[in-house]
Amino acid sequence: MKKDIDKHIPEVEHVYVAAAFEYNSAFKIDEWTIYIVNENHEALETVLVVSKGESKSKTTSILRKKLEVLPAQSFAKLEFLHEDVLEVDNIFQVTYFLDGKLMHKDFRFPKGALKSEHLKALPLLNSKGIIAE
Repeated sequence: MKKDIDKHIPEVEHVYVAAAFEYNSAFKIDEWTIYIVNENHEALETVLVVSKGESKSKTTSILRKKLEVLPAQSFAKLEFLHEDVLEVDNIFQVTYFLDGKLMHKDFRFPKGALKSEHLKALPLLNSKGIIAE
């Protein structure tokens, strides 16, 4: 059984979570919108995202999202971040299959990281924002 387990854990590349600072016309405010971005030349399959916010004294509810397929060179909207959750670390646990291999990475926006003065151009999204660590 052990011989069947791949000893090499592949490193996640060209997939990331980004927070774009965008205008919400329905609520007439600027807000942080979270996206998952696939810059690979292959589609991601069975993408599972679990997000939560936490600090020493607070924990937010957990959001779970599943995407059957995230096409190559594309992105998908995951959620909006209310300003209250900017007071905690926001963690996005991303798991998916790429070329038949299971991939996983935790992306993090530390408390205080989402500030408009840190905005940079986001590839594929054609907007400005911050890429998670």
